[in-house]
Amino acid sequence: MRKLHVCEVIKTLDVGGAEVLLVERLLAAPPGAKRYTVVCLRASADGLIRRLRGAGITVVDLTACPPALRLPRLVGVVRRLRPDVLNLHSPLPASLLRPVSRLWRPRPALVSTVHNVRYRLPTMLLDRSTGWLDTRTVAVSPQVARAFTGRGTRGLATRIHGVDVGRQRGWAADAARIRQEWNVPEWAFLIVHVANFRPQKNHALLVEAAARVIARDPRAMFLIAGSGPLHDETARRVAALRSEAVRFLGSVPDAARLIASADLLVLSSSYEGLPVVVMEALAAGVPVVSTAVGGVPDLVEHGGNGLLTPPGDPGALAEDILRAMRPEIHAHLRRGALDRADLVDIGRTAAWFDSLYDEVCP
Repeated sequence: MRKLHVCEVIKTLDVGGAEVLLVERLLAAPPGAKRYTVVCLRASADGLIRRLRGAGITVVDLTACPPALRLPRLVGVVRRLRPDVLNLHSPLPASLLRPVSRLWRPRPALVSTVHNVRYRLPTMLLDRSTGWLDTRTVAVSPQVARAFTGRGTRGLATRIHGVDVGRQRGWAADAARIRQEWNVPEWAFLIVHVANFRPQKNHALLVEAAARVIARDPRAMFLIAGSGPLHDETARRVAALRSEAVRFLGSVPDAARLIASADLLVLSSSYEGLPVVVMEALAAGVPVVSTAVGGVPDLVEHGGNGLLTPPGDPGALAEDILRAMRPEIHAHLRRGALDRADLVDIGRTAAWFDSLYDEVCP
């Protein structure tokens, strides 16, 4: 019997949340059930491609193609692949592939996975103008489903994705050694922030809150990791603090290891979809202090496995970090994080998508 061929199209294979969610799901897919190909316009995270290819998944990376020619090349590549199912993870490629794929024979079933609560207005309008061609739409969180990016789409279902819980638990058990790699003192309360250096992540808010925290509790140590266009600006903000307690790491391979070794994950975003870093933290039993944006409240229960604070308020963020550092509160939040780990088990989502692909290709 011929295996169903699924082509997953994503704009980039980077260290962002959508990319990691896709890779984790494919690596957890039921073995032998489907044949998968991933096509991306650009890749800057070689580790993700190596992991996919190591699992026998074909990856077509169009990075070497001149930028102006990548979208036309994408159409030709996907056409030659002749997939049974096309899962579109990025709105710009989706807006092009939806209408042209209707002219192909055989015609693939179209699924779109929506990862964010907002895009730039022209992108959102393009996406909405062609979205009616989808067979099914999957939102990665209830918040995304309620947002404009998910509202009114065809056959909408909500499916929280997840991460490899077992791997995160393993790294959490090895936290002492991982912390030594980063020269974190044994007495320090380690607070980690992992996010792309982009405006939505609001690193300025984070740095200001960190300055307030270290002024009041000498145990606090912040490690800030990520990559992106605001890399240098964020590095300058951290350097201006002149404090060893707030350290700028830049890009960190396997940042999930760093998260698993932390006492606390902090997120300072102005808006979000469903942050992978939050799932990685909860899977490892690490409490989360975050701005209450996007899909974060779908994962973080205030006072249960973390604390939620209003976006844009450095004082409130600092107060919640200090509150989470109190031993009795931290112990309670850590127990809550461990109790919610099943919610972010990627194995369940991989099996769900496997069934979805069978459903759209009867």
